[in-house]
Amino acid sequence: MSDRIAFDECLQLVLKLDAMKPAEGQPRRLDALFRDLARFKPHQPAYELQDLIWAIWTNHEDDYADEAMEQAINAIALKDYDVAQLVLDALVDARPEWSEAWNKRATLNFIRGDDAYAVRDVMEALKREPRHFGALSGFAQICLRHGRETEALIAFEAALAVNPHLEGVAALVAEMHANGGRVLH
Repeated sequence: MSDRIAFDECLQLVLKLDAMKPAEGQPRRLDALFRDLARFKPHQPAYELQDLIWAIWTNHEDDYADEAMEQAINAIALKDYDVAQLVLDALVDARPEWSEAWNKRATLNFIRGDDAYAVRDVMEALKREPRHFGALSGFAQICLRHGRETEALIAFEAALAVNPHLEGVAALVAEMHANGGRVLH
């Protein structure tokens, strides 16, 4: 992929997410968690559901992959981005079906300012896990960074459709609606 950022391609994917199913191999227990999370008043507190979803997303049954993800997360936290890049590149190559490997690499690319690759990785994450509210929010943040507020609003709203308990996202969407689709701060 060139330096061209695939905003339109990613937006088209976001607009189709309602019709998509998670890829084969996604843990089945996510289905019940997402059903509960979508409720106005979930049976479990929303923050617990989100934590459980993130725990499932970031863990893998393969010990190597699980350890590599932990190493990548730690490297990002320590701002050792070169190590994180090497680990995540290897993880995506070894486990291309794992949506969170793509999402973590998208996050790393966003932090590094490589938005073209971040958007590409967001798309790969969403193809595997169309309910990935983190990837959707990440795409929206990239859109905002490039002044593409309409696309950002659509992506934020898609994240809220999956997880209506993202309070910061909900506040930002309300602000954008109140300001004609723009972020003023």
